[in-house]
Amino acid sequence: MIEGWVALLLIMGSCIALMFIGMPVVFSFLTVTMVGVILLWGGQSGLEQLVLSIFDTLSTFSFIPLPLFILMGELMFNSGLASDMIDALDKWIGRVPGRLGLLAVGAGTMFSTLTGSSMSSVAMLGSTLVPQMRERNYGKLMTLGPILGSGGLAMMIPPSGMAVLIGALAEVSIGDLWMAIVIPGLLMAFLYASYIIITCKLKPAIAPPYPVSSTTLSDKIVSSLKYILPLGGIFFLVVGLIIFGIATPSESAAAGTFGCIILSAAHGRVNWNMFKKSVLNSAQIAGMVLIIIAGAGAFSQILAFTGGSKFLIGLATELPVAPIVIIIAMQVILIFLGMFMTIMAILMITIPLFMPVILSLGFDPIWFCVLFMLNMEMGTTSPPFGLSLFVMKSLAPDDVTIGDCYRAALPFLGCDLIAMALIIAFPVVALWLPSIAR
Repeated sequence: MIEGWVALLLIMGSCIALMFIGMPVVFSFLTVTMVGVILLWGGQSGLEQLVLSIFDTLSTFSFIPLPLFILMGELMFNSGLASDMIDALDKWIGRVPGRLGLLAVGAGTMFSTLTGSSMSSVAMLGSTLVPQMRERNYGKLMTLGPILGSGGLAMMIPPSGMAVLIGALAEVSIGDLWMAIVIPGLLMAFLYASYIIITCKLKPAIAPPYPVSSTTLSDKIVSSLKYILPLGGIFFLVVGLIIFGIATPSESAAAGTFGCIILSAAHGRVNWNMFKKSVLNSAQIAGMVLIIIAGAGAFSQILAFTGGSKFLIGLATELPVAPIVIIIAMQVILIFLGMFMTIMAILMITIPLFMPVILSLGFDPIWFCVLFMLNMEMGTTSPPFGLSLFVMKSLAPDDVTIGDCYRAALPFLGCDLIAMALIIAFPVVALWLPSIAR
């Protein structure tokens, strides 16, 4: 058996090399995985085991609501209600630098209450706002970055499927965890918006100003009541039913989807073509996401089998230092793992190792789970293998490279690090809402 660091170097190097020669990311994962399976798992029997492993990965209960969350977003988009919501929000944004970037943050925050999935949120925002940004001559980084950052908010604002999974693995209250991520999620949105305003103020060329028609206060209020307020009802169907113990995540996702259909019908937007298009698009997006997860999940298993994952985790498991330093070291490990491994693989490997340590050190498990989720959110946009980066690349114009996606994500990852530092320094940011609800 080769050393863990050697296995890590060979596997990651092979995958990166395949991607650099132009092979799609999914097939890069699968090619390296299949070669590893043939060499290490016994040829044909190993391939049969790989198929079973992929089936087990995709049949995880946390993925069951995913197609419904995507369908919710598609219904809102194809019915025109998503555009109407963006327009209603747009009326409240004045003549500020980078206003379309700010619109991406605001819309991403709102849509997070509908999708619950970072990748589907990136897909929805990208298909809606990228054409507008390119038409207004926004730079590539200011076009892609706000969408990548804001799409990640879906993991940090209820309903979050990741919160359900982490809560189950860590044996903490999912309702408390959902409440705990609200303020951190809004804090992240504030940091994103601040970065966009400051950057566009200093570098106007990356987000050229354009004429904005004035809107009366009454028009803003009417539009908000008509298109934004109903989100509260959908939010209750998706989140409230679970918090009050009325429905499971899958049932609440179905209820939210039904609510979107009713809302679309109330605005006279439901017809067969719209519904058919929404279902087909949802199937395509869900299929794309699940294929990426399947390939990356199998890849992570080979990485774990060879000892590469164990080598990464072992870098900070025996640090004789102060407890808070151990917490920080855990975040460093999670950030590093998030650059190369899937969320599911990281969860299964690290939660059983980290949670007993957290409890023995006397830290609040809800607080740590919020930090863990923030790390997982960062992992979806962390180069080189963040899944949202590849979703963004698939939606972007042909002149956008994966390198452009990498560079656009970095400033927003910096904002995430600031949010993480604040949560570590001031745990009340995450624990205040759960404390008043108990």
